[in-house]
Amino acid sequence: METTTRYKLDPHSDDLLTRSRRLKDIATGAALAVREPLLAAFRSNIDVDYKVDLHDVVTIHDKQAEHTIRAYILEHEPNSTIMGEEGGQTGSGAIQWYVDPIDGTANFARGLAFWCVSIAAVIDGQVVAGAIYDPVAGMMFSADINASSLNDQPLWSRSVGEEVHATLITGYPVARDFRLDGREIALANMGELVETFSTLRRPGSAALSIAHVAAGWADAAAGFGVNAWDVAAATLILKNAGGTYEPLTLGKVPPGSIDFLCPGYIATGAGAHYPTLERVARSISSERDARAAA
Repeated sequence: METTTRYKLDPHSDDLLTRSRRLKDIATGAALAVREPLLAAFRSNIDVDYKVDLHDVVTIHDKQAEHTIRAYILEHEPNSTIMGEEGGQTGSGAIQWYVDPIDGTANFARGLAFWCVSIAAVIDGQVVAGAIYDPVAGMMFSADINASSLNDQPLWSRSVGEEVHATLITGYPVARDFRLDGREIALANMGELVETFSTLRRPGSAALSIAHVAAGWADAAAGFGVNAWDVAAATLILKNAGGTYEPLTLGKVPPGSIDFLCPGYIATGAGAHYPTLERVARSISSERDARAAA
């Protein structure tokens, strides 16, 4: 009977670092494998379908790209299990992959150049490799357990110290947040962030937003409805670039859950001190936690 190899993680192990670097190469290779078809489809006449609601867009290109990524990963690392946004969980290997073939599908479908491919490898609950690829800009953000890079150059975050001078990326609120928090409360939360931060942007891809924080191009990002395939790679890239990732449970997962499995987050670069963002985001999370427990 064939058995699946399990790994005991030692962050100082040369063996784990070697494996991490190999998995990073697989992640970047898989992302590059879908570059040409996605760029060919971008700004073409794309048919759009919807999943949960009219705000949850999917295209045939998401599904085709995920199929290509799955095949690439399994060819290069058969000991894999793959969770994809479109195809769900497949496989039974020791290495768990999280794949978002197009994070920012609504942007992709409408011709807005803020979308990416996000791929992460996880062993025993720890993200050990990740890649976030922006095909339009030709930017490959990647990380092993030791370091992050942008197009193979070292990546370091940097944020302005005070939030009144900072740029925040957030998609909050969307229609779902109106339903969960109440329209008046959600708009009041957004208003406080708009008044506090120098600039607030809503570009529409959690993975790429966090990657921009890791690169120092934005000071902070916050999300309140993400999935593991959106953020798993981004958590490692940001942390290894010197940034901070704070997970938010939002009443969806137990306290102490693995950060990339939490549906919310605050992401900041090195040097950030943003008390208003922390207070507002934590309040949203604690209110949802309380309602879920009632």
